[in-house]
Amino acid sequence: MDAYTGFAGVYDRFMEDVPYERWCSMIINELKMASIEDGLVLDLGCGTGTLTGMLAAAGYDMIGVDGSEEMLMEAREKTDGADILYLCQDMREFELYGTVRAVVSTCDTMNYLLTRSDFIQTVRLVNNYLDPGGLFIFDLNTLYKFRELMGNTTIAESGEDASFIWDNFFDEETGRNEYDLTLFIRQENGLYERQIEVHEEQGYTLEEVRNFLAAGGMEFVRVFDADTGEEPTDTSEKVFFIARERGKLRENHE
Repeated sequence: MDAYTGFAGVYDRFMEDVPYERWCSMIINELKMASIEDGLVLDLGCGTGTLTGMLAAAGYDMIGVDGSEEMLMEAREKTDGADILYLCQDMREFELYGTVRAVVSTCDTMNYLLTRSDFIQTVRLVNNYLDPGGLFIFDLNTLYKFRELMGNTTIAESGEDASFIWDNFFDEETGRNEYDLTLFIRQENGLYERQIEVHEEQGYTLEEVRNFLAAGGMEFVRVFDADTGEEPTDTSEKVFFIARERGKLRENHE
């Protein structure tokens, strides 16, 4: 799960089309429907802190957890002045000082959990650190997106200070999608430094995720298409899941 090192400094430049404002409004609406209008909220896999900062501005006391110190450095700089606690931790092993009212996770962070056991372990931790009845809201890239829209394709984008070549490889048998990312980042001397990162994401069926939530001790609430807000279809590219804390598993305290 080591990734987002060299990419961290230019991440936001290549994420300008991500609908953070719409996602934030949707998340706040879901939280308010559950009577969560303030208090502690965890952004799991917070990256450079864009959504974290938006939720903080909406009145929530935010904690951001990410496994990349480089991404957190960008987040701290971006949200300087906001009272946000950032923690550099692996999402499969994260620890908090107490419980939170909700956990959110966006930008396909949960797809970086490559095995069933890792996914369930993360869900168990989320459930353990949620207040009674607290919500877990997260998104996932779908198998349809990996197979039909990304597949074995190459994406390239050029900018004044940075450019990248993004090679995608999808394994139909395993549902695994690999991104080989080559970055060309302009340095202070005007020369470009090449950096290479490899990212992997795992595709899951909706039924598998529902089973993971149950195995992790959580109550499935609903799933919907990230673009339409309606029931997912066979061509949904990204979905949002909402789950609820329903009691702590004994093994979390053993």
